Amino acid sequence: MPQPDFNVRQLSSSDTQELRRLNQLFADVFDDAESFVRHPPKDEYLQKLLGNHSIFVLASFAGEEIIGGLVAYELMKFEQERSEIYIYDLAVAEAHRRKGVATTLIEHLRDIASQRGAWVIYVQADYGDDPAVALYEKLGIREDVMHFDIAAKPLR
Repeated sequence: MPQPDFNVRQLSSSDTQELRRLNQLFADVFDDAESFVRHPPKDEYLQKLLGNHSIFVLASFAGEEIIGGLVAYELMKFEQERSEIYIYDLAVAEAHRRKGVATTLIEHLRDIASQRGAWVIYVQADYGDDPAVALYEKLGIREDVMHFDIAAKPLR
């Protein structure tokens, strides 16, 4: 099997500029600048986030270019001594799709999950996002569930 022409690295608290570049990739891929780049957090916030051991930010690099990324959260469980990992965002630049980038990111996360004692990784996909659904069906078992957004109460 040929070696991929990219590598994956977990970002650390010193990688705030790389996280900003990853946010730009998410904005481009998801066509959502409002969420990802219009209101950038301060470096201190990003350093704290990247230093949190329950948040995993993985980036795929082709040379210095970020071509893909994944953000996941570890959720500690109360019913047993184990955790679950939720993939919140996963994106690959259009020019680098169908080259194993997303699969490699998930495989790196699977290694992290094993090291952390997580029993499962889960992810959501939108109806109509056929490439994402195909990828996740290749790697895991599909469950049809409902998702609800419940707004937080406003601060008084």
